[in-house]
Amino acid sequence: MTEYSVSVVITTYNRKRWIKRAIDSVMEQSHPADEIIVVDDGSTDGTGEKIQKCFPQIRYIWQENHGISAARNAGIEKASGTWIGFLDSDDTWLPKKLECQFRALKENPEYRICHTDEIWIRRGKRVNPKKIHQKFGGDIFEKCLPLCVISPSSVLIHRQIFHRLGMFDPRLPVCEDYDLWLRVCADYPVLFIEEPLVVKYGGHKEQLSRKFWGMDRFRIAALEKILTHANLDDQKRAAVLRMIVHKIGIFLNGTLKRGKEESIKVYQGKLKEYQKLLIEL
Repeated sequence: MTEYSVSVVITTYNRKRWIKRAIDSVMEQSHPADEIIVVDDGSTDGTGEKIQKCFPQIRYIWQENHGISAARNAGIEKASGTWIGFLDSDDTWLPKKLECQFRALKENPEYRICHTDEIWIRRGKRVNPKKIHQKFGGDIFEKCLPLCVISPSSVLIHRQIFHRLGMFDPRLPVCEDYDLWLRVCADYPVLFIEEPLVVKYGGHKEQLSRKFWGMDRFRIAALEKILTHANLDDQKRAAVLRMIVHKIGIFLNGTLKRGKEESIKVYQGKLKEYQKLLIEL
């Protein structure tokens, strides 16, 4: 593989009605992918049969259902490209996505991660993302703290980052991308292309975010992990602590409403601990 070779990893689980649309959008790129790997995380709806019938030329991997992180990690491990792109099976790429990203990366060879803007479709209609979802480039670590500001379907990432920082955390059923971008952006600047080159489809019942209540508990876990990161200076550490305190407060409000006594005690203890650390910093 060359310096700018790319492996595209598409993960899927029971997405038979959308998987062809996603793969077609990669096959139609003006800058062809060097390989396409589809990791099927235990589909039972005929997704695998459809892929193998329609796309016998791509690499298809089936595994027992272990979640999105394990599926992406399996694709990373099998990928041979220098760069790795991800595509969720309910999203699509516009035809010049890879072309635009590689042009930008060749003009800015110091970068090891690149993402793009995106188009949002909800229940068949285009919607405008809120200001909190605005995308940025450069040193964006602190902008990554409130919520995930890099879409996995938009990113190209150099494989050396995974060798150095590890892959997606399979212990996180959701917010696994938030966790990875915190680790990456603590060490690496991000190249951002303002042109929307990805179409993200949402509002359907299969979305992972609909399966879990209290999403901030997973973000809190990721923030707790990043506190141990070697390259955090005092400014970044303080920003992380402030965000942990903020998110624990939000999560506690939700647990109080739901009457989850055990969680309330645990997170009240965490809140006191992190408030103390913030004062001492």
